[in-house]
Amino acid sequence: MATLLFFLLSALCVGGILGMILSRNAAYSALCLVPSFAALGALFGLLGGPFIAVVQVIIYAGAVMVLFLFVVMMIPLRPAPSFPKRKAFFALSVVLAACLLALIVLSLSASLKTSAAAAPEGFGGVGDIGRLLFTDLLYPFEITSLVILAALVGALILAKKKKSP
Repeated sequence: MATLLFFLLSALCVGGILGMILSRNAAYSALCLVPSFAALGALFGLLGGPFIAVVQVIIYAGAVMVLFLFVVMMIPLRPAPSFPKRKAFFALSVVLAACLLALIVLSLSASLKTSAAAAPEGFGGVGDIGRLLFTDLLYPFEITSLVILAALVGALILAKKKKSP
């Protein structure tokens, strides 16, 4: 049953991504990401990471999608280029997609041949993630918070209206 659910969620995730890529409307492209983010969260839950699954759904399917939609609605979008201008990009994307598909198939076949070690008890839980963030990953965690703070200050400065003389 878990294998069937895994393949269904994977198909939903890939379908949402394909819908995002193939959609001409930017708002529809952003909305196509919601089922793929939710399916990815469900895959994390299926793999035994409940905290990561909930964070995936809340942050990406919730907050990031709202941000994407606000950006899409706020900026004026140009129409997509016509098909003759995109032939080279289409051919390149087909080649890259075929290479990616080959890599996925090779990695899946290699992982099916080897037996994976079972995850330790509590893996992906809140306690393990908190312990890692405040011991081994303390400096990257703090540097990330400083980068986010700098981006927030920069966004506030850029958004500040200039007073006319």
